[in-house]
Amino acid sequence: MMLRSLTASIDRDAPRAARGPADVPVLELDHLSVAYDTPAGTACAVRDVSLAVGPGETLGIVGESGCGKSSLAYAVMGYLGDHGRITGGSIRLQGQELTRLGRSALRRLRGAKMAMVYQDPHTALNPTLAVGEQVAEAYQAHTGRPRQLCRQRAIELLRRVGLPDPERVAERYPHQLSGGQQQRVIIAMALINDPALLIMDEPTTALDTTTQALILDLVNDLKRETRAAILYISHDLGVIAQVCDRVAVMYAGAVVEEAATATLFRHPRHPYTVGLLRCLPRLGASRVAGQLQPIPGRLPPATQELEGCAFAPRCALAQPICRQVAPPLYQASAAGAAGDGAGVEGEQGRHLARCHFWGEVPAWAHASAPADSLTGGPSPDGLWTDGHTRPAGGDAPEGPRAQPLLAVRDLHCVFGDGRSLVHRLLGPLAGSEPPVHAVDGVSFDLAPGETLALVGETGCGKTTLARTVAGLLEPAAGAIRFEGMDIACTVDRRPPALRRDLQMVFQNPQASLNPRHTVGQIIRRPVERLLGLRGRAAEARVRELLEAVQLDAGYSHRYPGQLSGGEQQRVSIARAFAGDPRLVICDEAVSALDVSVQAAILNLLAALQEERGTSYLFISHDLRVVRYLADRIAVMYLGKIVEIGRTEDLFRPPHHPYTEALLSAIPSPEPPEAGRQPQRIRLEGPVPSPAARPAGCPFAGRCPRSLGQLCDEVPPPVRDAGHGHQIACHLPLDELVGRPAVAQRS
Repeated sequence: MMLRSLTASIDRDAPRAARGPADVPVLELDHLSVAYDTPAGTACAVRDVSLAVGPGETLGIVGESGCGKSSLAYAVMGYLGDHGRITGGSIRLQGQELTRLGRSALRRLRGAKMAMVYQDPHTALNPTLAVGEQVAEAYQAHTGRPRQLCRQRAIELLRRVGLPDPERVAERYPHQLSGGQQQRVIIAMALINDPALLIMDEPTTALDTTTQALILDLVNDLKRETRAAILYISHDLGVIAQVCDRVAVMYAGAVVEEAATATLFRHPRHPYTVGLLRCLPRLGASRVAGQLQPIPGRLPPATQELEGCAFAPRCALAQPICRQVAPPLYQASAAGAAGDGAGVEGEQGRHLARCHFWGEVPAWAHASAPADSLTGGPSPDGLWTDGHTRPAGGDAPEGPRAQPLLAVRDLHCVFGDGRSLVHRLLGPLAGSEPPVHAVDGVSFDLAPGETLALVGETGCGKTTLARTVAGLLEPAAGAIRFEGMDIACTVDRRPPALRRDLQMVFQNPQASLNPRHTVGQIIRRPVERLLGLRGRAAEARVRELLEAVQLDAGYSHRYPGQLSGGEQQRVSIARAFAGDPRLVICDEAVSALDVSVQAAILNLLAALQEERGTSYLFISHDLRVVRYLADRIAVMYLGKIVEIGRTEDLFRPPHHPYTEALLSAIPSPEPPEAGRQPQRIRLEGPVPSPAARPAGCPFAGRCPRSLGQLCDEVPPPVRDAGHGHQIACHLPLDELVGRPAVAQRS
């Protein structure tokens, strides 16, 4: 392999050449560096970054946790805090230098000329104020206009972001809105002063698939309408592919590749970008077809002095020069891979890569990867370009079902049924709110060594069902049996042996990890209590568990508050497996993880299942992850299972109309063609309240195929599509087969 001359092909004007569609960028970063003061020394979070975003353009920022994405955004907003500082370079907003502005001047710009949408709307909204008042307040603070005029402007913005009946929504408090509605309120608040720059930091990470699709459509609509420049930060490559015009890949604080979205996804020129794309589960692949390919190793500590290429220790292409000479940003072109079409002229065709061997990357990537690991490659199931699989030529034979490890029969979970402490103390004075049927007559089996996934929108009852099986909630009615033993009770009344056999990984690791205990103490406690290990044996087990989730032994001495969200979740997973459980309930266990760590955890879950016969009840809103890991899928809506069957059957017709909508909403990692946006089934209106459950089909009010009165008033029959595939729908199977999801889009 020949190294190109260090002076050849380098884009010497890269900081100012990577422009958007306008002559003058809205945001321009020129050799920006950011550092934090930590007990371990100075941490360099952003290293010499130069980027520009033009009006009406969306620039995506991707990379693993700790690569500097959020620090870059906070530097632009002036939110670095007391321990953070800009150590070099400049930030210009519409030509105005921001690094020399004082706090009051920055405060006037925030919300007026630049605004930020945060990952968690719960922490960004004031729980004591109606959302309309909060949006109006953001307008009044910068314009000083009368209160009534500000309220009218707030309602206008709530309508603009697609909230139905904005006058009523404005009167509600944050807790009365769904997660997707809260995120729309945050977007309305950010847009109310028509900012020139909008920064979105993981705005859809916590949202379910259909809500995420609506937010992505909203972002694309707003970009066209407002011409705002958008800086979009996400670890979800599928999301980035759908909303961004250009993408910058960050590693160890530096930009290692930048290109137009289609160019970067189809013709990556940096090994790290190739690695990120390989980590992404494909809809057409399952764990049976082979393991995912996580990137080996870890990011270097931000306090480490870097020599040569920061990615060299993890790179299969690395040569001695990579460890000695830091690569500049090369102008990558079609010369490095003849005939691939990557060398398009013009600003959108510019392609920068911080790699000495960028020209050899395509040949290495295709020679070293399975056929289905890169975007655009063939899929074992024949993946359609719009993210849907072709119907298979025949059905795989299904062997006899094993005796279930877990059996759930006609399970009901009810809240507000008059048995609460308030009702027992106050009696009639407590009021008579209708009960909420969170889980309504659910039945399923889970075999040893099997993974059953639960999917559905937020509020459909998935987590309530999981917490009831785990013994954290008591069912109102129904049966839960573990190897034939009745466990329909709370965990304090279950035998000790069952606590070892049944563990749970929670969605929010911050709430499930004791902030006063070190990671070592958190994992060692179940090792001692469930396995009976002590001393060196316990310590060895702790190290083994940390290593299994890609954390080194040094993490034993850290506290949860010193870890990133992804690292906290890995600790939660390690703790759950401390006692060699037979059933693990995973509630969005990988939703907060980077694609590389996610791939490693999915491989780990699959390997543990193979070695030990562990069963999983797996809750996720990421259908690509579900497609990879699950043996069977249950689709829940308003507390009921509306479809259940083998994974391969759920991803091909016939579909329940709700499943069809979920599948159409999956963000494909294949960038859309110019001028075309993904076609999706838009579900109109909110999910009905579980306290006012429809008499007929629970999905009837939002179903694009509703038959009217029949669906509204009569519960649907359960149709048997074969091999245990059941669909609760009034439509006959031949109609559901004849109208595949790809044909019914709006």
